[in-house]
Amino acid sequence: TPQQQLLHAHTHIHTHTHTHTHTHTHTHTHAETIAAEDRLHDLGAISMMSSDSQAMGRIGEVICRTWQTAHKMKVQFGRLTHPSHPAADNFRALRYVAKYTINPALTHGMGHIIGSVEVGKLADLVLFKPALFGVKPELVLKGGFISWANMGDPNASIPTPQPMMYRPMFGATPRGIAATALTFVSAASLRDGGLGELGLKRRLEPVTGCRTVSKRDMVFNDAMPVIKVDPETYHVTADGEHLTCEPAKVLPMAQRYFLF
Repeated sequence: TPQQQLLHAHTHIHTHTHTHTHTHTHTHTHAETIAAEDRLHDLGAISMMSSDSQAMGRIGEVICRTWQTAHKMKVQFGRLTHPSHPAADNFRALRYVAKYTINPALTHGMGHIIGSVEVGKLADLVLFKPALFGVKPELVLKGGFISWANMGDPNASIPTPQPMMYRPMFGATPRGIAATALTFVSAASLRDGGLGELGLKRRLEPVTGCRTVSKRDMVFNDAMPVIKVDPETYHVTADGEHLTCEPAKVLPMAQRYFLF
């Protein structure tokens, strides 16, 4: 019957999609390479942290996954010491924060404007209470303007009314966005002058150094060990050392931080 044919076709499509997703996931997940990836991040051999796209990553989890990896490495291998930053575990903190700030900015030719807190750069800042660092920001500044904030009822008579929730601020208005955001373009397009015809309200900035940036430019993440992967066992070595680690049993910045 037509109904049976439709059901058969739907089942075939669903089965094919499920099989394709399973195959894709299987080919991208090996315990040996996943363990080595954590170690390579901790060594500074992988310079940036990013999300995947094809069902294997979430862009909204980049920050918390970065610090979960740093936490796991500290628990299993101890403090990451370095002569330039001997106190506490500051060098590891700098290494990991650079993975999603200055290094991606340098790689995409934007490091002269964004990516770090320096004089002359755009004041894009995310402020956290220490207990909720990396999970729930308290204040988001875009170009020096308050763009988003965790606050209570604006009509309240005290500064800390409940319930607290994220609300758009001055920097999130249409004119605020235009005043605090940038559009990065090629230097050639700025020289030609044709972009003025578009009537853009945002400030335009050229990307620089995209063709010359190298691994040596990656801040706190410029390690270049000789990496080998055994095609049979998937064991990964860096300068002859087998890179492995144990799976994490408990992680910070997980479900307990999102119960409220």
